[in-house]
Amino acid sequence: MVSGLLAARRAASDTVSMVARQYTDTVKAQACARLRLHHLIAFEHASLVPRMSDVPARTRPATPGPWKPTREQLQAAKDAAIPDLIAPDLRVLFCGINPGLYSGATGRHFARPGNRFWPALFRSGFTDRLLTPWDDAAMLERGLGITNLVNRTTATAAELDDDELRAGGARLTATAARYRPRYVAVVGVTSYRIAFQRPKAVIGPQDEPIGPARAWVLPNPSGLNAHYQLPELGQVFADLRRAVEADAASHPIAGRR
Repeated sequence: MVSGLLAARRAASDTVSMVARQYTDTVKAQACARLRLHHLIAFEHASLVPRMSDVPARTRPATPGPWKPTREQLQAAKDAAIPDLIAPDLRVLFCGINPGLYSGATGRHFARPGNRFWPALFRSGFTDRLLTPWDDAAMLERGLGITNLVNRTTATAAELDDDELRAGGARLTATAARYRPRYVAVVGVTSYRIAFQRPKAVIGPQDEPIGPARAWVLPNPSGLNAHYQLPELGQVFADLRRAVEADAASHPIAGRR
């Protein structure tokens, strides 16, 4: 009788384990499906329209407001690509290193709470209000865009190798040649040094252009960058803004902002 009870308990335990595994698999599958749905709603599919600028901002479908991805959605975002926020003849094309998990999950640039890109942009005077990763139209209206050196989502930029960064430098040069921004601002001096093989580069203007655009390097605005606090980030972003405005005033170009 005891052996029969033990066998019944083992069978019940096996059943519970099987149901738990099935439930976990179902939850993961649902998370992946929700993540894909968010991307389809928020952006044009990369295989159809690889760049948001290919569709005029005013004719794009409305995108959902800010939302917080689940842990499963963050995990499912690994290696995902996100669309560039770009248009021809921008004042500045900002270039991140690569999307983090939060950006990969939401499809939005510098999306992780605590990233200081958006507050630095506001403090510098580039924007007259604090924008969010969901303010695509407001960015483009101000002549500002965003791309990445490497369009592959990772948990940290340390997962990228030098070959990826150098290939990203070539991609960024081609992007600048196609869209002709006045300035390309790479946020992250270490990645810039590797991508463009300029080991002595420092924060600020660069001697060598990126395509037809003037090149500028900014600090990484990630909250993990303890070398720059938000007030200092705002100041170095403001240095770029002043250079852009002075350049536009002294070298006006028809059709450019």
